[in-house]
Amino acid sequence: MGSGSHEILHVDDDPQFTRLVQARLKSYGIATCPLNEPRECVDRVTYDGYRLVLLDIDMPDVDGLQLLADIKRHDGGIQVVMLTGLVTLPVALRSFRLGAEACLFKPIEDFGPLVDTIHCTFRKIDGWQRTVAELTERRNAEGPLPSLSSGEPFASESTIA
Repeated sequence: MGSGSHEILHVDDDPQFTRLVQARLKSYGIATCPLNEPRECVDRVTYDGYRLVLLDIDMPDVDGLQLLADIKRHDGGIQVVMLTGLVTLPVALRSFRLGAEACLFKPIEDFGPLVDTIHCTFRKIDGWQRTVAELTERRNAEGPLPSLSSGEPFASESTIA
């Protein structure tokens, strides 16, 4: 699994739910990797390069909102969509404050909104990756940045445009 992949890590303590979501999303051409041991989430994100995580909030022994904060602390560019049965305004607002891309509620009867959210999120991720690649390419073409002590300006008018 590489960082350019569109495979999603789905973290939920309920194996039946992750299997259902995996099967339904597969029918839309979306690949998920179910993870039913939430304590492994940050390691999997760190070492397997996932850019999008579907994350439950209410899990035994693990607080999904704390996992969200841990993921964002590790890499703020990883997008997290909360899927939760805790349907309350405070829970949704807290997830957004912690950096969630979206908060959708279980049970999922219509997968359309989740599919739309996933596609939109991957377009955002792809846009960021294109921008980073372009910046890297431009920086490599221009050579190293001037030193602060060199007395040279940081940018000329031609590079500011």
